[in-house]
Amino acid sequence: MAPPMTTIDLTFHGADWLAPDGLHDTPLSISGGHIGGTGRAVDLSGKLILPGIVDLHGDAFEHHIAPRRGAMTDATAGILAAEADLAANGITTAVLAQFYSWEGGMRSPEAARRMLSATEAAQKLVGTDLRVQLRLETHMLDDFPEVLDLLDRYDVRYVAFNDHLPHERLATGRSIPRLTGTALKSGRSPEKHLALMQALHARSHEVPAALEALCKTLTARGVHMASHDDASAGDRATWAARGVSISEFPESFEAAEAARDAGAPTILGAPNLVRGASHKGNASAFEMVKRGLATALASDYHYPSLRGAVWKLVDAGTLPLHEAWALVSANPARMIGLSDRGSLAPGHRADLIILDAATRRIEATLSGGRITCLTGDTAARLISFASEPSLA
Repeated sequence: MAPPMTTIDLTFHGADWLAPDGLHDTPLSISGGHIGGTGRAVDLSGKLILPGIVDLHGDAFEHHIAPRRGAMTDATAGILAAEADLAANGITTAVLAQFYSWEGGMRSPEAARRMLSATEAAQKLVGTDLRVQLRLETHMLDDFPEVLDLLDRYDVRYVAFNDHLPHERLATGRSIPRLTGTALKSGRSPEKHLALMQALHARSHEVPAALEALCKTLTARGVHMASHDDASAGDRATWAARGVSISEFPESFEAAEAARDAGAPTILGAPNLVRGASHKGNASAFEMVKRGLATALASDYHYPSLRGAVWKLVDAGTLPLHEAWALVSANPARMIGLSDRGSLAPGHRADLIILDAATRRIEATLSGGRITCLTGDTAARLISFASEPSLA
């Protein structure tokens, strides 16, 4: 095992840093992996210091594990590459959204087990706080016991519920779009893939009771739970009755409003907000934020979109920076009980990013006071600072 990464003790001068009420220009210190204390002074004039990003749902790591079918056999190497991508985009706490699904391929139970093991191994080598959300397909009833075992074995404390079965087409016997392509990805023939979907659909009447029992168990174990793609107020109410408090990527204003009115937190996709529309034709995340329907933003399939979404909100005058940045820092941290991060408050983890104030380019990311990304002018300044004879 590699030795633990070293934290740095510094006091940043000359930079503007973001507090819950806006920007401040007083010195900001980090020591022992936390905000506060004392450290040697370093000049960061012209820089902007923001709390590290907490990403509650991202699956872009899949591109690193399997850039092409069969091209990557070392899942840990893929997770390590993904961690570098996360750090370069200012993400200090990353929840990697891994499917546990009948769909096969990267979404299969086998892939989930491989990914969980790889993440556990990678976490010992990196500074970014890597966590896992297991995206469980609701109709995989026979797998519920194994899922509970995996959650315990790998200390997974976040589950999202998905249902990707095309129920209407299965019920009416209509053809399934892209059946051959999805079957090949799963490693099955189209006939076997369709038969599996039909068998799972046939057990739909068993699903509500099984989910109610599973959610009760997860609640007792302190697992955070999210519904995925709520389409209506009724969907949200159904999941809320099971104790599933988080609404992840609600598809309609109706569903998002129902979540807000019930006090349930909502997660919206940052790529949706950056694009100005959902790629699936669902409700616009930008409009949802304007209506006060967003608690947090998540990277979904594109890590850079998190900061891009914040700057879009700020530049449009929709939200001031401190409110927009809370959507990717303090709010998501609070949603899954991480009370030690999300702001640059004394005593919090030293999770922060340093940007060039003029270009907004991320030049450094620190997670728990450990440097996970360093580039540009900030790198030059810190390297020059570290070379001073007084540090020897």
